Amino acid sequence: MSLSSGLASKAVEPLPLSELTWYRLGGPPRALFRPRTVRELGEVLAACRAEGMPARVLGRGANVLVPDGGYDGAVIQLSGRGFARVRFDGVRVCAGGAADLPRLIRRAVRRGLAGLEGLGGIPGTVGGAVRMNAGGRFGSIGDVVGRVRVYEEGEGTYWIERDAVGFGYRHTDLAGRIVIGAEFELARDDPRRIRERLLSAWAYKKESQPLAAHSAGCVFRNPPGESAGRLIDGAGLKGLRCGLARVSEQHANFIVADEGAKASDVIELIREVRERVFDQYEVRLELEIDVW
Repeated sequence: MSLSSGLASKAVEPLPLSELTWYRLGGPPRALFRPRTVRELGEVLAACRAEGMPARVLGRGANVLVPDGGYDGAVIQLSGRGFARVRFDGVRVCAGGAADLPRLIRRAVRRGLAGLEGLGGIPGTVGGAVRMNAGGRFGSIGDVVGRVRVYEEGEGTYWIERDAVGFGYRHTDLAGRIVIGAEFELARDDPRRIRERLLSAWAYKKESQPLAAHSAGCVFRNPPGESAGRLIDGAGLKGLRCGLARVSEQHANFIVADEGAKASDVIELIREVRERVFDQYEVRLELEIDVW
């Protein structure tokens, strides 16, 4: 279905989503928009709603799997300086939703600001990380968020205080709202000590995870009191393949897309892993990645 002239005028040339996600998989969206301001964001969302077109926000695509046929809707990527701006004010840091998380961490470390270094090795944008409460062995981003700035159709932009965000294990209560910024509450410390903790987090990830491969991080959430990776490994599934997708031999909760893989290979392997883990342990694994 073609776009109306009004909506088409706001769109950029749609790229295959394989070029915009870490999996390097997935076909094109119906439309791609890169609003540079809150006003442009609102205009795009209003135009999509008027045409009955579903819309999704995409950061760096670090936690996303898009089908081979693409996405029959609009993909929105926040663009422009305003959405990527970072401002330091004492121990508080205000970052736009499109700000690069690894770069923000490095800047905080250099300034002797502690609290984000445990997220070393986690890719993506601030908005995406906050939206899913990204984290790992050394903590979650929600641990140091003071408040979150969101955009909501009909309401405009507003701040949500930390206690109202609903931070949980890879979860927030931000559904229906777009994260356009966040304020972090950090702490003073010796930059050398912070850097050592950052390097330790990086070393742990490099040792235990297939960072050089095409993946979307951990595929499944850890069940309460358990490790999804341990269950998958215990079921003897490391190295299991569907097409050119495989369960990582380094970390069983990663599904790697080898050269030439299709999204359908990954989706079929996800189904197979879930079934075989349930057959052995009677535990139903829930997805951590976002499958469109």
